Amino acid sequence: MSTTEQARFAGKRIIVTGAGSGIGRATVVRLVAEGAHVIATDIVEDRLTALGAELGDGVTTVAGDVADPRVIEDILTVAGSHIHGLANVAGIMDGFLPTAEIDDETWDRVIAVNLTAVMKLTRAVLPRMIEAGAGSIVNVSSEAGQRGSAAGTAYTTSKHAVNGFTKSTAFFYTPKGVRCNAVAPGAVATNIEAPFKSAWAQERLGPLMQTTIPPVAQPEQLAAAITWLLSDDSSNVSGIVLADDGGWAAV
Repeated sequence: MSTTEQARFAGKRIIVTGAGSGIGRATVVRLVAEGAHVIATDIVEDRLTALGAELGDGVTTVAGDVADPRVIEDILTVAGSHIHGLANVAGIMDGFLPTAEIDDETWDRVIAVNLTAVMKLTRAVLPRMIEAGAGSIVNVSSEAGQRGSAAGTAYTTSKHAVNGFTKSTAFFYTPKGVRCNAVAPGAVATNIEAPFKSAWAQERLGPLMQTTIPPVAQPEQLAAAITWLLSDDSSNVSGIVLADDGGWAAV
């Protein structure tokens, strides 16, 4: 890592959700290494404890469910008045359930975590970024937000919506100095459970996935894209959905 990269986030405070494992954790580690102070949140407190022990003063942790408005309030309280960046990484899968097999609990939970929490936390930080005239928001979408054949209906819907949310937010607030972009991963080595809970989905999706999905990416590869979008290195980039999927989007 060059001297410039080491100082890229010096003096900046950045919120990262889903910070306890996978892409979120890798993003926190990289941000702290490059000088940021990270407000890291995750639903599993033990993961945050381990992260805090590893990174020390570079991270402040907030345990809780990001879909809970009280947790968002806690995050904002800890973050303070100056928030330079937000990475909405937290997300959950849907068991690959197709439309006719979706239960209400799965639908409501997937939309709450993958979309509504993203909106609420983004809405909460925007006034502070707008007042400062600067800020960068990065949402983690998915290859499932680019097509209909990468997940179940609930997850696919949530990630398509994240893409639209990203573009609309960028449209409204880029003129005020706040950029908003999304990263769309393919398969990544994370702790997100993704079992098939539908025989029809496995029959329909299985052959496609076996022949089209590139090798599984490492979380650090996604963290590199996220931190680039959070940084001033991407100062002229807003409103994009960046496919970081090993070429899956080209298939």
